[in-house]
Amino acid sequence: MKIGLIDSGIGGLSVLHEAYHQLPGQEYLFFADVLHVPYGEKTPEQIIGYMMDNAQFLIDKGAEALVVACNTATSVAIKELRSRFDIPILGMEPAVKPAVEETEKKRIMVIATPVTIREDKLKSLLHRVDEEHRVDLLAMPRLVEFAEREEFDSPDVKRYIEEQFKSFDKSEYCALVLGCTHFNYFKPAYREYFGEDTLLIDGNCGTVRHLADVLGLELKVQQDTEVFFEDYHNILGLANTEYYFSKKLINDEKTLEHLKRLHNRLEQVRNV
Repeated sequence: MKIGLIDSGIGGLSVLHEAYHQLPGQEYLFFADVLHVPYGEKTPEQIIGYMMDNAQFLIDKGAEALVVACNTATSVAIKELRSRFDIPILGMEPAVKPAVEETEKKRIMVIATPVTIREDKLKSLLHRVDEEHRVDLLAMPRLVEFAEREEFDSPDVKRYIEEQFKSFDKSEYCALVLGCTHFNYFKPAYREYFGEDTLLIDGNCGTVRHLADVLGLELKVQQDTEVFFEDYHNILGLANTEYYFSKKLINDEKTLEHLKRLHNRLEQVRNV
C-alpha cells in the first residue's frame, strides 16, 4: 500500500521514521513543503490552500491514504481535506491525553507552534481531557527553523530553550508534550534541561498505530537500534520511499545524504 505523509518541512520525517519501525512493509510518499515552511506562522487560509494542493499531488502519485504529519496543518486543514478527498486521511494532535493519563498531580507543558496553540482544535482537546487544568502551553517557533537547518545541539538551541522556559518553574513539571513533529529532533536538549524524571511525549507512535488500525495493517515493532540499522539498510537507503520537496522528486546525492542524516538523528533520539 502507498501511504502519503505531508509536512511543512522535515518534521514529519519523525512520523515516517516511526512508520519504518512499526509498518516496514509499506511504500511511502513523503512530501515536505519546503517552499512554505514554517506553517506555524502562516494564516489558516494559506495553510488550507497549501494542504489541498499537496494532498492532490500525493494522491495523483498513487497515495491510498494520507497522514498529515504536522500538528499545525491538522489543526487548520484536516476537516477541509477529509471533505474533499475520498481516502483515509489521518491527522495529528499534541499527545495531551496520554500525558494526562500517565501522570498525576504535577503540571504538564505542551510546546507547539503559534498556530497550533491558537486554533480551536487544541482548546477543544484540553477541554475534554485536562479536567484538573494541569496543562500549560508554550509556543516555540524557532525550533522549526533550527530543525530545518539541521541545528540540533548548538549553544543557540540550548539558549533558546532555556529562554523560552525561564518563566516556568521546571520542578513543577512531570511531562513535556512535543506538539510539533519538528520538535522530536531536540529530545537530548529537553532532557538536559528538565532531567531524567520528566516524561517526553509525542504523538508519533500513536499516529502510526492508528494508521495501522484504520488500514487493517499488522504492526511490527523493532526496538533495537543496532538491529534496526542492519535490517533496514535499504529503507535508510530510501528504497521504499519517494521523497518530494514541494513537488520536486529528491534523487540528488546531497539531499539524499541530508535525509539519511535526519533519519540517523531520529533513530538516535527515539528513546531518549
